[in-house]
Amino acid sequence: MKIRFAQPEDAAGIAQVHVDSWKTTYKGIIADAYLDKLSMEEHRTRWEKRLSQPEPGEGVLVAENERGQVCGFLDYGVDRETGRAQEAELYAVYLLQSEQRKGIGRAMFGVLLEELRKKGYRSLMVWVLEQNPAVRFYQKLGSEEIERKEIRIGEQSFTEIALHWPDIVQLTI
Repeated sequence: MKIRFAQPEDAAGIAQVHVDSWKTTYKGIIADAYLDKLSMEEHRTRWEKRLSQPEPGEGVLVAENERGQVCGFLDYGVDRETGRAQEAELYAVYLLQSEQRKGIGRAMFGVLLEELRKKGYRSLMVWVLEQNPAVRFYQKLGSEEIERKEIRIGEQSFTEIALHWPDIVQLTI
């Protein structure tokens, strides 16, 4: 397994992980009709743009399996709620279901912490659906809940929670 910064040519692999992960993670939570409409092509286009025109302070990491295929990704940048330069936000992290529970997520999170520290970030937060099993993963990594809000996905309402690491400089995983 290898973790590295994503390149524009990774867009298709990231899109595959993104769509497949949504379909497996949110099955039984988000309506099948919504999940069935997720488009690989739309996600690939979005990721091509994201990777070829990165914003300052943002980055995307990918995990490659032993065959050199993208099996996970992690997207991060400046906290979109506060916009403060020293506060980072984990925008998304997804792994193919077949690659979960192998330490890849924890390894990507460790690389993320190193990168954020190098860039001068001091804290980190992530918004996650309350029903997402990843909540437990983030809690095991030392996050604390700081906020809740209601969001809509398709025709459904969900509670999204903000999990926070107030001091990533001292955080060890």
